[in-house]
Amino acid sequence: MDTDFLPLRARIDALDQQLLDLLNQRARLAQEIGRLKHRLGLPVFRPEREREVIEKVQEANSGPLLDDGLAAVWREVMSACRALEARQLVAFLGPEGTYSEEAARRFFGSSGDFVACANLDEVFRKQLSGACAYAVVAIENSTEGAVARTLDLLLTHPVQICGEISLAIHHNLLRKQPGLDGISAVLAHPQALSQCRQWLDTHLPGVERRAVSSNAEGARIAAADERLAALAGEQAASLYGLHVAAAHIQDEVENRTRFIVLGPHGANPTGHDRTSLILAVPNRAGAMVAMLKPLADHGVSMTRFESRPARSGGWEYVFYVDIEGHSEDPAVHAALEDLRDRCAFFKQLGSYPVWQD
Repeated sequence: MDTDFLPLRARIDALDQQLLDLLNQRARLAQEIGRLKHRLGLPVFRPEREREVIEKVQEANSGPLLDDGLAAVWREVMSACRALEARQLVAFLGPEGTYSEEAARRFFGSSGDFVACANLDEVFRKQLSGACAYAVVAIENSTEGAVARTLDLLLTHPVQICGEISLAIHHNLLRKQPGLDGISAVLAHPQALSQCRQWLDTHLPGVERRAVSSNAEGARIAAADERLAALAGEQAASLYGLHVAAAHIQDEVENRTRFIVLGPHGANPTGHDRTSLILAVPNRAGAMVAMLKPLADHGVSMTRFESRPARSGGWEYVFYVDIEGHSEDPAVHAALEDLRDRCAFFKQLGSYPVWQD
């Protein structure tokens, strides 16, 4: 039967050679663009341009390859070409094996240089100091809501959002040996423990739930003690040599986490953008309604509105607001100008293309 495959495999080999030649042609053009960007002082990474490239490829796709698969291939091609222009360090909440690392690798591609940080404060410091050009941090989960520490750091640090990515989150119970017997504690980030509450109540009632800085950190600790288990992804299981004692144990099947990308520059409009703001109003009757009125007046849709207690200043709460569109869009620009005049505190975190993976 092998002889039946030989002609087809020969054609595939020939096509692979053609693809290799074309990819190297693309890489040489990317190097030329990199030299031009360096001369003009322009950033190497442009998230809006990469979205445009992928959309064009998907629009031209006649199959049988699926659009999602093509997007993944082209992200890796662009990542490899970008690495020839300049290496870009990307900070994420570590250690290795976290969902934050997965989000960073999916957004920037495998050819990026990724730096694990001990906590979210360090992630922000790395990016703001210039030690890392970019940072990827979780901001909200579809079942547990906002990541409080991320919101607090966005308020107090002069960062800029230039991109986002949303990932499906599948938690697994990991340990040194298979099965559930003999587990004395389950380690995970507080959000993951909350996302698996019902499963833990049913299958491990009375077992200690211990919060740690990240799910991968829990896996790293559990790898040294057979009495411990961790909630983490399959990547962490492989990285730390752990068994998947129970798979996909999150309480909600559609469990997603949204990550934002912090960078040294903004993103140009793409037509599929989001703008993030932090606002506060004077403590008087009707102030919140007045704050939101410019959005309605200019026909701008709000996709997220969340309040947090203010930690300083002359107001009691700050509001985290996401709106559809880019700050350069005429309607959004007009709405933002009106908002700025009405708010006691106004911070524009950035306008950026919307991704989902």
